[in-house]
Order: sequence, then structure tokens, then C-alpha cells
Amino acid sequence: MRVADEPPSTAAGGATGSAPKNVLMPFIVISISYLLFTITDGGVRMIVLLHAYNQGFTAMEVAIMFTLYELAGVVTNIAAGMLGDRWGIRWTLNVGLALQIGGLGMLFGWQTDWQKSTAIVFVTLAQMLCGVAKDLTKLGGKTVTKLVTPDAQQTKLFKLVSLLTGWKNALKGVGYFLGAALLDSHPNPAIGYFVSLAVMIGLVLLAFPWALFGLDKNLGTAKKKPASLKQILFNPNYNLNMLSLARCFLFGSRDLWFEVPLPFFLRDAVHGPGLARNLVGAFLAGYIILYGQTQSYTPQLVISPLRQTPPNKYVAVLWALLLIPITLGLGFATTLSPIFNERDVPRMVASLVGGIVVFALVFAVNSSVHSYLVVRYAAGDKVATDVGFYYMANASGRLIGTLSSGALYSYAASTPTLGFGACMFASSCFCLISGLIVALCRDDEAGLRCGPITCFAGVSKAGDDLVAPHELHKARDADQHGVEPSHTA
Repeated sequence: MRVADEPPSTAAGGATGSAPKNVLMPFIVISISYLLFTITDGGVRMIVLLHAYNQGFTAMEVAIMFTLYELAGVVTNIAAGMLGDRWGIRWTLNVGLALQIGGLGMLFGWQTDWQKSTAIVFVTLAQMLCGVAKDLTKLGGKTVTKLVTPDAQQTKLFKLVSLLTGWKNALKGVGYFLGAALLDSHPNPAIGYFVSLAVMIGLVLLAFPWALFGLDKNLGTAKKKPASLKQILFNPNYNLNMLSLARCFLFGSRDLWFEVPLPFFLRDAVHGPGLARNLVGAFLAGYIILYGQTQSYTPQLVISPLRQTPPNKYVAVLWALLLIPITLGLGFATTLSPIFNERDVPRMVASLVGGIVVFALVFAVNSSVHSYLVVRYAAGDKVATDVGFYYMANASGRLIGTLSSGALYSYAASTPTLGFGACMFASSCFCLISGLIVALCRDDEAGLRCGPITCFAGVSKAGDDLVAPHELHKARDADQHGVEPSHTA
């Protein structure tokens, strides 16, 4: 792996060629492109969803529109890892930006007088291009952090990954709000739709110069022979496999209610609050921004005070299980509470805001820990391939969650209120499964602490001795100061 403390001639992450004088330049350039792209990723999702809602599409029909978006992520993350190893991050980033423009441009052709079946096929194909674009672009944002961080500085890596991932999600929230607001920018809905798409294309064009001219072509290429498809699908990295499967259920648990059922329920004027489009966009944007900012500061505000840094599998298990009472609470509230049964709108909104804010905070910690663990477990010279495999599982979870949510919300109950509750109960099951799977990872050395309380000490790398608590502190302190940890860490 090419890291920040190597000489400039080898720090770019490529197999050959010279690196920029400043080894952090790839991180800066990719971050700018990635963050600008992310605004459009959130924006186009909200544009499609609300435009479809206004035309009378059901939750299941909208979920189908996003099917190829998510399915493309499953395939693209495998291909992106291979392509990144072979041709570098600059290539995947630029292709991703170009495909996003293609998908957005295609949506200009969506006609309101089409039959539903025609519109679903057309929009699904356009969303497929956007899904491919997202995962090609995301590969650079997720891998460059490891390429510029020394292996010994794991806490620094955790903070860097959390910062970029958090700001990415915060700006995706901005995209949600911007997409919804632009739809209402003109009294004529058709003009508002075209304006919103044009603004999204403009943001992607702003990212292109950074991606084209600011990166070394060899950044992220593998020193050894790039992995084959068989090696990716049958990855020998046990911890990465377990974490990937856990990630599948973790993100499935969120998309079981967030992407389609929540905005549909918020717009429903019969059983739900009946909020306007811009308020729905603001509601979802608030969630994403809160979630993103919590991710950015998880190391400093949550994990470090609890002495759980750098995190291990036990930290991931703990925070996954903490999601269960939140989703169960929202499920019981929406199905049994008189607030929802009698449609007390102010208290409905207050209950949803309260429960979803708590979920956002806890889920952000989960995501931040997972995003760190994947780059920790990834093989140094195959980081693009390993990260691609991991986010393939992430896309699989989103696909399962999105399709399941459309079916549960539309068909599992007699009213949308009960359908939304069913989505929440299913989410609880996914959270439990995610926690149980990540517990199978072989990552036992650091144990688990909750502030001053030692829940249990870790197992030494020899596999049979407990690590003393004071040794855990020494290892963490060494990591936080950027020195090589002791053998017990």
C-alpha cells in the first residue's frame, strides 16, 4: 500500500509513476469531487420520488424504479474494485461522473402522459445509470483515506474515514432538500422538474475539472496482479466477509422504512401528516444531515469518551443492538398509539421526529464504525477490490430493504399506518441479524469498554491470554499519538 509517510515517488498509491508533492492532494481532490457528486445523488432520488408520487405511483412502483439503482450497485462494486486495481481511482471517478450526467440527462425525457409501465421501465433504466455512477465515484472516496494514512495510525484513519463519510452524508441531505425545493421553484410542475435536473447536472460539471486534472493516473492501482472475479466473489478475507454480510443487514434495516415508506407516509393526507413536498424534503434532509454530522464527529464525541477507539467487532455489535429498541418503539407507536390511530398530526410529527432523530444518531455511530472497520480489514495492496466487495454487500442490503419496504408498505397491512409499522418491525429483525453476524469476526484483541467500565478484556493474539486493561490503554494511547502499538493492541 502507498501511504502518507512514504517518499513522494511512491506515495500516490500506484504501481508506477510519481506522486504529487503533497501526498494529501489525492484526498483533497477526490473529496471535492465526491462531495459535489453526493449532493446530486441525494437530489435526484428526491426528485424522482416526489415527481412519481405526484403522478399517482404507489410505494411498490417507486421501489421498483429504484431496483436497478440498487442492483447496479451490487454489480458495480465488484467491477469497480477490479477496475480500480487495474486502471486506478482517477479512471473510476471520471467514468462515474460522466454516467451521472447521462442518467440525469435521460430523466429529461420522462413524460407525464406515459402509461405507468412505460414510465417505470424508463425511469428504472435512468436510475440504473445513476446507481453505477454512485458506486464508481464512491470507490475513490472510500479508498483514498487508507492510501494516505500510515498503518500504525489507526485512530487517525478512523477519524479521517468518519470525517469524509459524515460530510458525504450531510451533503446528501442537502441534496434531498435541494431536490425537493427545486421541484417547487416554479408554479408549473414540469418546469420545476426540468430546473431541478439542470441544477444537478451543473453540480456534476463542477466536479469534473478536479477529477480530470488533479489526480495521478496510477493512484489506487494494485502492486500485484489485479484480483480476478473468482477471487473477489470468493474472498479469502474472513473478517471482511463477515463484516460485509453484517453491513448488508445493517443498511437493509434503514432502507426498510426510510427511502420509500417514510416520504410516502409523510405525504399521505389521509393516514399520515400530509406534509408538502418541500417539508418532506426538509424532513429527510434533516435526518441525513444529522446522521452525516454525527458520523463526522463520532470518534471525538462518542467512541473516544467511551474508550472504544479504535473500534473493533464488539463496538459494532453493541451499537447494532442499540438500534433494536428504537425501531421497535417506532413500530409499536405507529400501529398501537392513539396519536397515529386518531391522526393527531402535530403529535404524529413530533413522535416521528423524536424516534427518527435517535435512530439517526445511533445509526451514524454504526455506519462510522463499519466504514472504519472495512478499511482496517482490507488488504493493503487490494484495498480497492476489498472495499468494492464490501460495498457490494451494502448495495445488496439497500436493494433488499427497498423492495421489501415497498411490498410491506403497500400490501402487508390494510392502512399505510400499519404498513409503516410493519416496515419498522422488519427493521428490528435486520438490526438483530447484523449484530449477530459481526460478532463472528475474528477481532478480539481489544475487548470492550463503556467509559470507565471494562465490560471484558480482549484476547491476546496468541489466542489464550486475557489482555490486562492497562495494556489496552497503553495500546490505544500509542495509536492516538501515531506510534506503533504494542503486541497486545
